[in-house]
Amino acid sequence: MLSKAQIKYIQSLQHKKNRQKSSQYIAEGDKIVQELLQAGMPVKAVFASKDWLELHAALFAHLPADAVIEVDAAVLKQLSALTTPHNAMALLDMPVAADQLPAAGTVALALEAIQDPGNMGTLIRIADWFGIPQIICSPDCVDVYNPKTIQATMGSIARVRIAEHDIQDLLRQTSLPSFAATLHGNNIADYPVIKEGIILIGNEGRGLTPEVTAMATHRITIPRLGGAESLNAAVAAGIICGRLLI
Repeated sequence: MLSKAQIKYIQSLQHKKNRQKSSQYIAEGDKIVQELLQAGMPVKAVFASKDWLELHAALFAHLPADAVIEVDAAVLKQLSALTTPHNAMALLDMPVAADQLPAAGTVALALEAIQDPGNMGTLIRIADWFGIPQIICSPDCVDVYNPKTIQATMGSIARVRIAEHDIQDLLRQTSLPSFAATLHGNNIADYPVIKEGIILIGNEGRGLTPEVTAMATHRITIPRLGGAESLNAAVAAGIICGRLLI
């Protein structure tokens, strides 16, 4: 059973300043919690319904008994940021922030000023799908540990390293080729499959800054066949990864 103080603490992690202060975050969702446990993520506690705990007991056998807490639907609703709560939530420690540049022979996504938590989560999921091991976020990106972001990753947060780095500094420091997604670049269909590089995706409304676009070694465009002015950032990233990596 959770105390009022514990409930208040978990609720406080809906806010970025409290996550940063405690270096902890909440993951919510039956499948997400299951994947985080399977991946060996630093889960500090699990809060779940009796049925969920009985069904997945093997997943948290390594956790201390007092870190596995049965809660009813009313408590889950108190803890949840969702309109319709799931059956399981987990409390996790944030990993130590990685500031490592992408290694030679690897592909990374670099994100500039992504603002929507759902887009950020989907971009992490796309990276996981295409086997991209690292995402670099500019300091003005939405918080990766926002509950909506974690929800949108569907567990992919467990398999993709996240670093924060100024994108212009990144491009100055790396020797890898970089590919800037822009409306006025070279047709992506003209590029061969790449084995290494940094794929640059910009803000949902304005795209990449002119400075970052100018610094990229390649400026690439998804050909437009219809009348839409632009593509969602995550949709564009998915198309680009599908073309450059497969």
